[in-house]
Amino acid sequence: MKSPLAVVPTYNEIDNIRRLLPALLALPGGIDVLIVDDNSPDGTAGAVEEMMPTGRVHLLSRPGKAGLGQAYVAGFRWALEREFDPIIQMDADFSHDPAKIPELIAALENCDFVLGSRYCSGVNVVNWPLSRLLLSWFANRYTRLVTGMPVMDATGGFKAFRREALARLDLNRIHSDGYSFQIEVTYKLLKAGCRVAEIPIIFVDRHAGTSKMTRSIVWEAVWMVWRLRFPWLF
Repeated sequence: MKSPLAVVPTYNEIDNIRRLLPALLALPGGIDVLIVDDNSPDGTAGAVEEMMPTGRVHLLSRPGKAGLGQAYVAGFRWALEREFDPIIQMDADFSHDPAKIPELIAALENCDFVLGSRYCSGVNVVNWPLSRLLLSWFANRYTRLVTGMPVMDATGGFKAFRREALARLDLNRIHSDGYSFQIEVTYKLLKAGCRVAEIPIIFVDRHAGTSKMTRSIVWEAVWMVWRLRFPWLF
């Protein structure tokens, strides 16, 4: 069996990636890392290449900024082709604690995919303004109401998948980004009969770099849940 693989999309994350890669490589049990970089002008790809001689760091370069969701889709395809198992997705900015990865992997013993949840044991978010926290919390309430998904944090991006679960997705039919990408993947895996678990995490807002959140990403998620729940209407 191949080692676990963490898929990490990047765009202008050079400061974070120089800290994140050593933290991931130091995890017990060994883990490979795939950085999916969208031609970052700050030199992120070059920083990744410096770590590639370890044999456990891999780089998938895309020609330009094409969205978070499609970066993950490209990374998932790469991982599935090489039979890594399990496959973890996470942000590059340390909002997802690398030290939590062994706990996510362990939880896969009893399910097909795991969500690192900000809301399954209260509200565990640090350094967000109240407006951003309320937006996220209500987005999850709204998502549960429309889709009926039995998860507290459908919009989070810290997840672990068994390879055979992720292989059930038709990656050619996933076109969303941001919040809506996270919702779409979870919804479609549940519809495919996969078992999910949530484990609590503490989400800490980024200390370096800039947020990729935009108003268009929010509105995409608002409509995506209806397309998922009632596809025959769209």
